[in-house]
Amino acid sequence: MVTQQRRYVLAGLLVGLGLLTTVLLSTVLATVFFAITVAYVLFPLSEWFTGHGLSERLAAAVTTLVAFVGGSLVLLPPVAVLYFRRRDLLGFLRQIPDSVTLVLGEMRYTVDLGATLSDAVGFLGSFAVGLASAAPILALKVVLFTILVYAMLWQPSAPGRVVYRTVPQPYHDVVTRFHERLRGTLYALYVLQVATAFGTFAMAWVVFALLGYQSAFSLAVVAGILQFVPVVGPSVVVVAIAVADAVMGDFVGAVLVTVLGLVLVGFLPDAVIRPRLARYTTGMPASLYFVGFTGGVLSLGLVGFIAGPVVVALLVEAANLLAEERGPEQQQLS
Repeated sequence: MVTQQRRYVLAGLLVGLGLLTTVLLSTVLATVFFAITVAYVLFPLSEWFTGHGLSERLAAAVTTLVAFVGGSLVLLPPVAVLYFRRRDLLGFLRQIPDSVTLVLGEMRYTVDLGATLSDAVGFLGSFAVGLASAAPILALKVVLFTILVYAMLWQPSAPGRVVYRTVPQPYHDVVTRFHERLRGTLYALYVLQVATAFGTFAMAWVVFALLGYQSAFSLAVVAGILQFVPVVGPSVVVVAIAVADAVMGDFVGAVLVTVLGLVLVGFLPDAVIRPRLARYTTGMPASLYFVGFTGGVLSLGLVGFIAGPVVVALLVEAANLLAEERGPEQQQLS
């Protein structure tokens, strides 16, 4: 018979080994985390393949291939633009004057841009060199990511069985609620954001090309990447281009890119794509998502892009559960 003391000892052993594993595998924790979250989102697709006659092993393999191809289509364009077209980006930055004088009535204020532009040029150059030198490590992490996604899609129910067997029966509903909140949040972070970012990229490419910008593709890629940054979004690219045009004396171009860019690039993809996919998410407010995104990135780096909003979403769900326990008159946080 399992005693209470034995359970505490095993729980302590699990926590200790978990901390030791975290320390020893710290360099690949981000890869493992991303693999778990991606497998979480792709599990319905693997089930769909299984329901259409594929074996579990083959369904997991096909779904992993879909994840690999999809991730490549998302990551390779911005990386390729930053590396192969770095000279165009550097040339665009060098065209901006070192200082800009703002005139308002009789007041004149000079903004010094030289130091900022020099830092930006140095960052782009060092980033391209660092990316090339880190290629073998990145390749190894991609292999690890692929293996982990396949393994979790092949045996998806194993972690769930362990969790439900570990957690006492009265708290199974809590686990289920956290599972649903986590699934919706990850869907919003991956599927909804990627779809909106791709729509932003396509629209930005068309708009910038029609307006005659030589680096239309590169600017569109940057706009698509910034779609992942809440609140700020691709409008930063539009405003930056408009400011550059105004500084160069092209005020008509600045007005055109501001109006068309903010409407067609900054607003339209969000207004068309996001509502069609939002019903599959948990509907976390943009303010809370922004807090999770910003805090996660500043605290954990790239992995915080996913981890921050996930932690905030689980905190919101815990608050909802507590409010429901206190009575139906409590208003839910969502």
